[in-house]
Order: sequence, then C-alpha cells, then structure tokens
Amino acid sequence: MNYFPLLMNLDYKKVVIVGGGHVARQKAEALLPTKAQVIVISPTVTEKLQQYIQEGHLTWKEKSFEPADLDDAALIFAVTNDEEVNNAVEEAVQHWQLLSRADAKGRVDFINPAVVRRGEFVLTVSTSGASPGLTRKVKSDLADQYGEQYAMYVSFLKKARQRILKKYMGDEKKQLLAEILDPKVLEWMEQGDVQKCEAWLQQRIGEEQ
Repeated sequence: MNYFPLLMNLDYKKVVIVGGGHVARQKAEALLPTKAQVIVISPTVTEKLQQYIQEGHLTWKEKSFEPADLDDAALIFAVTNDEEVNNAVEEAVQHWQLLSRADAKGRVDFINPAVVRRGEFVLTVSTSGASPGLTRKVKSDLADQYGEQYAMYVSFLKKARQRILKKYMGDEKKQLLAEILDPKVLEWMEQGDVQKCEAWLQQRIGEEQ
C-alpha cells in the first residue's frame, strides 16, 4: 500500500473513536493537540482516557457502538479487540468518511504516522505498518535531534519570513529568505539568545532597532 502523506486540519471536525482501551488512548493522545471534537464510544475506558474525559478533552458515550454514532464524523477509528464490532463500524461508514481499523482486517483509509511536535514544526515517521518498532526508533532519534528549541526557531523563521515578504520582492526577497537559515541563528536560538537573533534580523532587513 502506497499511502499519501497528508497533514490534515481537524479543527472543530467530529472524530469518533470506537473502543476504550490502550489503542484508543493512543489515538486520543494523537488528537489532543488539535481542536477536533473527539468522541469515544465504549462501555468502558482506561484510567488515562477517563482523565482526559474529566479534563474536557474528550466526550465519552458510555455505550456499545451503534451506526448513528458515526453521523457527521470526518475521521473514524475502529480500535476494539472485537472483530465483529470493528466490522459493524466499517459497515456503517459512509463513502465520504475516512476509516482506520487497528486490526487492519478490513477497510483502512489512513494510518497514523509517529509524530514529533515542536510548536509549528511537525515531523512524521511511518513504515506504512511494516515495522512499528522501527517507526518508534526513528521517532526517538528525531526527538533527540530536533529538541524543544526548534519551536522557538520555527516561530522566529515564520515571523522573519512575514517581515521579508512585506518589504522585499524578487532576488532580494529570495536572498534574505535563504540568509535567515544561517546556522548561527539556530545556534543563538539553542543558547536561548532570542534578542541576538532579532538584532541580526533587523540589521539584515534594514529595520531600525
């Protein structure tokens, strides 16, 4: 299967997780950084899911699955350990809805990559289900390589780009957009010296301090 990689905006969209176990918790945690309306359908849930529900991050329908539970859902996760329930979820999914079955025994419209988030900087890893162990290893390597400073660094690059685009055009614009990727800017950011980054940027783009 050659999956198409995609970063999806789920703000205010309904996402249904059918199941309340360990895999359901993993899916819920992957959705927490978004503004999706996450609904868990299951007679029981894990302690961690219960915590997320109490904190208002998720909605829990303490019940067995029914087809109407999928109404208006954009994404659907069938993650129970009961193949019959997962089959029932698949049968209820509309053609325009996207389904992921954790047991991979039926329709799988998408899979979740492993994700490393550093603010707006998002790194994803997938082996298309071939080796979850390798996926976890590479994710760990990336998390070590790209530390928390990258959140500030990417935020700085975003604002710098906006200022350059507002003021310059043509070759000057291209040159400045390349220059803001100077390794010393990242080095200053790693040292926590945001002011030095800002002073350097002002000097490069001709702004008065």
